[in-house]
Amino acid sequence: MQHSSKLQNVRYELRGPILQAAKKMEAAGHRILRMNLGDPAPFGLEAPESIVVDMIHHLREAQGYSDSKGIFSARTAISQYYQTRGLMQIGVEDIFVGNGVSELISMTLQAFLENGDEVLIPAPDYPLWTASVTLSGGRAVHYLCDEANHWWPDMADVAAKITGRTRAIVLINPNNPTGAVYPRHILEQFADLAREHDLVLFSDEIYEKILYEDAVHIHTAAVADDIPVLTFSGLSKAYRMPGYRAGWVAVSGPRAATAAYRESLELLASLRLCANVPAQHAIQTSLGGYQSIGDLVKPGGRLREQRDLACRLLNEIPGVSCVPAAGAMYLFPRLDPEVYPFTDDEKFVLDLLEDQKILVSHGTAFHWPTPDHFRFVILPSTDDIEEAVRRVAAFLAVYRRKAAAQTPVEAAAG
Repeated sequence: MQHSSKLQNVRYELRGPILQAAKKMEAAGHRILRMNLGDPAPFGLEAPESIVVDMIHHLREAQGYSDSKGIFSARTAISQYYQTRGLMQIGVEDIFVGNGVSELISMTLQAFLENGDEVLIPAPDYPLWTASVTLSGGRAVHYLCDEANHWWPDMADVAAKITGRTRAIVLINPNNPTGAVYPRHILEQFADLAREHDLVLFSDEIYEKILYEDAVHIHTAAVADDIPVLTFSGLSKAYRMPGYRAGWVAVSGPRAATAAYRESLELLASLRLCANVPAQHAIQTSLGGYQSIGDLVKPGGRLREQRDLACRLLNEIPGVSCVPAAGAMYLFPRLDPEVYPFTDDEKFVLDLLEDQKILVSHGTAFHWPTPDHFRFVILPSTDDIEEAVRRVAAFLAVYRRKAAAQTPVEAAAG
C-alpha cells in the first residue's frame, strides 16, 4: 500500500524521526531528558482532583452518544464563560465540542476550504495548523513574527501576503512556540485586515489562562464582533488534562454570513457522531470552579519559576538569546548564526540528542524559515531544567571550540 498524495507536503515533526530516535535510545537503556512536548502529566502537573472526581461521578450517564455538538451543560458553561468576558453574542448553539482542539482544527478547515485557498499562518507556528490546511486542500502561507518586538506578528508582512486567494488568517495567542501574548492593538489590526479583505479569523487560544507577570489575554472575537471569528480553547493545558481530549470552538460574527458554514460544521460533527462523552462532563466543573492555574503562574508558582530559571540559564550560554515567554509553556531560543552557523537544525537536534541525551524540537519544525532556533519546554522540574541547559551548554561549547579551529565551511558542515 502507498500513502495518499494528500500527505506529500504534510509535516508534524514533533512526533517524527527525532522522537523515534529518542525512543530507540530509551529502549537501549538511556535516560532521555525530554524538553520537547507540552504534556503536563509526565512532569507531575496533574488535573485538579475536583475535576477528576466530577468526571468519574458522571461515568454511568456517559456511556451513550451525546449530541454531536456536545452535551448541553458543557456548551452552556462555555457560552457563559465567554459571556462573562464580554462576548455576549456567543450562545450555546455557537459551541462545538471536540476531541481536543486538534480535531476541531481539522474539522473547521475541512468545512471551509476549497482546493487552492490560502490561509495565513504565523511563523513560527503550531505545525498542526499548517498540516491541517494542506490536508484540507488549502495552501499555508506563513507570515513572520518579530523576535525583536516581543515575538508579535509583523503586521506589514501579514498585509503583504494577502492575495486574491486568501480566505483566512490564523492567530495563535498565546503563541506556541514563542510564548508571545498579543496586545489589543495587534488584534485590532488583524480585525481591520479581515474587514478590508473579507477574511475569517481562526483564533487558537488554548493557552489563554497561562500568563506571566502583567500579560493580559484578549479574545480576538472581542475586537471583531462584526466579522466571522472561530475561537478555539479547551482543558488540555490550563487544566492539565490533555489525555482527556476536551476542546471546543466557538463561532461568532454575523449569523447570516456564517449560516451555511455552521450547517457544514454540524454535518461534520454528526459524521464523527460525538466527542468523547466522559471528558465533556469535566468542562462545567473546570470553567466554574477554582482556577488552580493561577497558583502555577504567579510569582513563586511552579510554571513561573521554571520559566524564569530556563530563560535566565539559556541567556547565559554564549551565543544564545531567549525572549521571555509572556504566556504558554515554551521558550524559543535563538542560536546566533555568527557563533553557530548551523545549516540543518534537525541535525543539530539529533546530534544534541545522541551526544547529551536531551530531546528538544528544532525551529524549522514550526515553519521558522532559518535553522537558528529551537523550542525548549518549561514543564520539567527546576532540577531537570538546570541539567537540560547544562547539557545544551556543554554541547554548544564543544561546537564553538571545533568551529574556532575550522574554516567557516567546515564548521557549518560539522
